[in-house]
Amino acid sequence: MSELITAAKLALFVTDLDNTLVGDAPALQVLNDWLDRSRQDHDVKIVYATGRSLNSYRMLAASAQLLPPDALVSAVGTEIYLDCENIWPAWQQHISPGWQRSKIVEVATHFADLKLQPVGDQGEFKASYYLSEAAAIEIIPRLRQELKQNNIVAEIVYSGQKDLDIIPKNGNKGSAVQFLRNYWLIDAPSTMVCGDSGNDISLFSYDLEYGVLVGNAHQELKLWYEMNATERHYLASANCSGGIIEGLRYFGFLN
Repeated sequence: MSELITAAKLALFVTDLDNTLVGDAPALQVLNDWLDRSRQDHDVKIVYATGRSLNSYRMLAASAQLLPPDALVSAVGTEIYLDCENIWPAWQQHISPGWQRSKIVEVATHFADLKLQPVGDQGEFKASYYLSEAAAIEIIPRLRQELKQNNIVAEIVYSGQKDLDIIPKNGNKGSAVQFLRNYWLIDAPSTMVCGDSGNDISLFSYDLEYGVLVGNAHQELKLWYEMNATERHYLASANCSGGIIEGLRYFGFLN
C-alpha cells in the first residue's frame, strides 16, 4: 500500500444507498457502528447521495435502519437537505440558472423509447425516464444532439441499464458533494465517496477524493473506472456495505 493511501484521514463519508450502503444487512450494521463512533469521536460528516426522492429515502431509512445523515443529497443530486426535512435553497439557486425543464420534456417526447417515470420520481430540476439498455446506445447520442440543437444545456445521466435522468449541468451528485464540502470547509483528501451505478460517476470525477466502487457495481461504472484509473479509486471484491468496509480498510481509514 502506498504512502499516499496510508496518509488519509477521514472527515467526510459519502455513499449511495441502494445496492451500495444497503443490500447486506450484517455488514451494514458493522459499518453503522463504525460510522456512529467516527461521528461522535472525530466529527466525521455522513452524507447519503441517492437517486431517490425525499419520501422514498424516508421509507428506506426506516426499513433499513439507516443512521441519520448530516446531509441528504437526493434526486440524483438536484436536491440537498441539511436536516432531511427542508430543501436547501442555496443549492437550488446554484443549479437553477439556464434550467429549462418544460423545454426538455418537450424534446424528450420526440423519442418513443423514452418512457416517463411516475410523478413521484420527477423533480423541479429533474426529468426522469425509463430507457432500455438496448435502445440507450442509439437514443442517448441523439437526445444529447437534439438538446444541443435547442440550446438546452443539461446533463444526461443513465444508470442501472434502465434509468435516464436529465438534470442541470452542474446539478449532479458530485457537484452537490463539492458544494457541501466547501460549505463545511472539508478538504478533498479527507473525503471518501462510494457508489455502484452510472449516476454515481460524478462522485468519482474529482481527482483528490478517495472513492470505493462496491463489488456489485454496474458495468457502466466499472467501465468508467477502468478508463479513468487512479490510485485514489478502489474496486472492492465484497458487495454493498461489505465492499465499503473493504475500501475503508484499503485506504487506511479503518484499521
